[in-house]
Amino acid sequence: MSSFKCGIEIHQRLASEYKLFCSCENMSGSNDLDGTVERKMRVVAGELGEIDPAALHEFMRDRTFVYQVYRNEDCLVEMDEEPPHALNTEAIDIALEVCLLLGASVVDEVHVMRKIVIDGSNTGGFQRTAIIGLDGKLETSKGVVRIPTICLEEESAGIAESESKDKITYRLDRLGMPLVEIATATDVKDAAHAREVAEKLGELLRVTGKVQRGIGTIRQDVNVSVEGGARVEIKGAQALEEIQKLVENETARQKKLIEILGEMKKRGIKKEKKIPEIVDATRAFSKTESKLIRKIIEEGGKVLAICLPKFSGILGKELYEGRRFGTEISDYAKGAGVRGIIHGDENLEKYNISEGEVKTIRELLRAKENDAFVIAAAEEETARKALTFAYERAYLDYVPEETRRAIAGGGSEYMRPLPGSARLYPETDVPPVALSKERIERIRASLPEKPDEKRRKLEGALGAELREKIIRSKNLGLFEKIVGELGVDATLVASTLEETLVSLRRAGVGVERIGEEELYELFDNYAKNKFVKAAIPDILTRVATSPEKAVDGLVRELGISRITGSELKKIIEEEKGDFGRIMAKYRLRVDAREVQESLKGLKIGEKK
Repeated sequence: MSSFKCGIEIHQRLASEYKLFCSCENMSGSNDLDGTVERKMRVVAGELGEIDPAALHEFMRDRTFVYQVYRNEDCLVEMDEEPPHALNTEAIDIALEVCLLLGASVVDEVHVMRKIVIDGSNTGGFQRTAIIGLDGKLETSKGVVRIPTICLEEESAGIAESESKDKITYRLDRLGMPLVEIATATDVKDAAHAREVAEKLGELLRVTGKVQRGIGTIRQDVNVSVEGGARVEIKGAQALEEIQKLVENETARQKKLIEILGEMKKRGIKKEKKIPEIVDATRAFSKTESKLIRKIIEEGGKVLAICLPKFSGILGKELYEGRRFGTEISDYAKGAGVRGIIHGDENLEKYNISEGEVKTIRELLRAKENDAFVIAAAEEETARKALTFAYERAYLDYVPEETRRAIAGGGSEYMRPLPGSARLYPETDVPPVALSKERIERIRASLPEKPDEKRRKLEGALGAELREKIIRSKNLGLFEKIVGELGVDATLVASTLEETLVSLRRAGVGVERIGEEELYELFDNYAKNKFVKAAIPDILTRVATSPEKAVDGLVRELGISRITGSELKKIIEEEKGDFGRIMAKYRLRVDAREVQESLKGLKIGEKK
């Protein structure tokens, strides 16, 4: 539909050995804390003398940032105490591979830019990014989706502790990891198509075998707008199933906001030049049963209130399931450092706020029947600032452009204004990197097959469900190596990697200790007839506890070496050809198909 516009940005960590601008290890999760540093951020104008609205918003929050430094994973570059080193050549090559897989035009030179970010996630107050490819494309079930830019950029620091009003703590081990960012044009047709596009881009990245896997290593940002609405960027979708719901909810949210604007116009609601009086309503709660409000008052806080003329019923209007217009206003108020606001359209019983307390608030505000009210309970200046933010959002006469954060259930919440072009300016500490034709052609010559090509090749070897599992799996490269080099049955390899290991993990087996080398060795021994496939779960369980031991040695220890040939025939004769009894006694040592073949035409007990 023409009134709907949607695009996606994929941010994928690369599996290079080192970080993007230094030689620190490109890994995360270390617990070797080496100390902390503390910073404040300032906002600066861009090249054209303009201040980016998103940066200004973060600066006004006036927060302190603490950074945890980890040995071997951080250096003076991450702490912004030393200029960045040369661009990681391995990361550039991986980004070039992604560009070529998407049919993009590669730039002649890589020029690094600075993108102003002062929410504390980058110690220098900016993120470094560089365009690698332009004008790529992705084939989908609903047509071609254009890929205007493919960038190489550095990962931000990860939040270590929950955000508070004045301070936030980050881990620096994540800062500087190389990312590839893929941005689509607004060719996404609908919410379901958004999921498909994200899925296909994720598959394409995985077939390189050069990207990190696991929770947090890939993030999707979704850009959505509807006619009469505004461009909104929703950041941080982690799971594919979230994306479709995010787009559906954001579409509904903007349409409902447009309806609310129409209702406001109909009621004659207009923003006044001067904000209404903010009154101290603390005395209305002198005997309150609300634990939340009583605790704040006992700690020296106050309850302030503001009247929103003609707003009765509007704050309670639902935008989508679980979110109301009042929640939108509350998100803005949180920028002052409060946990939220309370408004008159809510069910106030959940806060234990009595009808008498509500009546007193309305009297203090001189509120009329058609007026709404908002209260904030906090330190006085914080509460006053929160109500000012709430008022400013309530009286906006347009749908605002915003950056929002994805939350559980497919919803989103306000983070900051949408950034503009003023946030970008050249990075003067990193020289340009020329990309030779020889370098590009070398990478082109070794490109992996695209996911759809792999699907076609696997159609005869694997069932549809197992085929999709392995195509999307981190084990795809290992699967292809085992099947290609060892000639092991594709279904057995795929089911072991994607189902058996999962079952063992759910049963409490530490399969994370089983590496690719051990899995390759397992199937190498299987190809040499050292054991039967029924024994694989038992062997993997033992490998998980003793990964340093050779597989063939573990098989001998378990006493499950394969019985075949004359030894098998002897067992068949001893058991008088009883297939059920043979399998019951020797299930982990004999192959059922070989037993059946041996039984054909065999007359047990016949005299010679």
